[in-house]
Amino acid sequence: MPIRPDGSFTLIAGPCVIESEEHVHFLAARIKSIAGDFIFKASFDKANRSSVQSYRGPGLTEGLRILAGLKAAGYRILTDIHEPSQASPAAQVADVLQIPAFLCRQTDLLVEAGRTRRTVNIKKGQFVSPYEIRLAAEKVASTGNNDIWLTERGTTFGYNNLVVDMRSLVIMKSHGWPVVFDATHSVQLPGGAGSGSGGQPQFIEPLARAAIAIGIDALFLEVHESPARALSDGANALHLDKLPALLTHLRSLDAVVKGM
Repeated sequence: MPIRPDGSFTLIAGPCVIESEEHVHFLAARIKSIAGDFIFKASFDKANRSSVQSYRGPGLTEGLRILAGLKAAGYRILTDIHEPSQASPAAQVADVLQIPAFLCRQTDLLVEAGRTRRTVNIKKGQFVSPYEIRLAAEKVASTGNNDIWLTERGTTFGYNNLVVDMRSLVIMKSHGWPVVFDATHSVQLPGGAGSGSGGQPQFIEPLARAAIAIGIDALFLEVHESPARALSDGANALHLDKLPALLTHLRSLDAVVKGM
């Protein structure tokens, strides 16, 4: 069944990582003023950065404190977990627990996330087919929690590149769980900047349009008011200034596709 009762797509948006308490409140307020109802996304830790020198975030304790402040302000929250022990404390704050793509086959992590009874968003690994991601969802469902989303974020295509096979959105939808399209990580160039990842943000909008035309349940966008200064994944983030026009266009397309 769709995430929203009316069938329209849900927006998941925010910075890649918590940069500061002030920044997430600023960005959440700006996104809300543009999008209205949405789910705020930010990671308290980016445990899979390319380089040991890369900024990872404030960590579990401080990060959850900051996210709890956003929760108290009325925002719905999505955040990543990387270890089974993080599932329970993160679930005290987050509405959605996200399983990073590189960890989508980690049984203990998936099971602990499921046991929290929170929504579990599984990002399909760059090395995983749309057929076999069903097995990851079944690990979560084995706990009795069937509140599961599946996210497409591109598939490894040679070195330092990803490609999106739009057929995967249809295949993943056939498994019976809502499907999310991550339009920003799909244009990432993993490790393409040497000690970090590059990106091709000029393709965010056309890929998002294609995914909406297929009828996805949610769209995932990492946004930043100054991608060049972002502490993580700025190379593939959507500039905040581009969000209003993009959302207007995508919502019109979504309404046509779904006959709303």
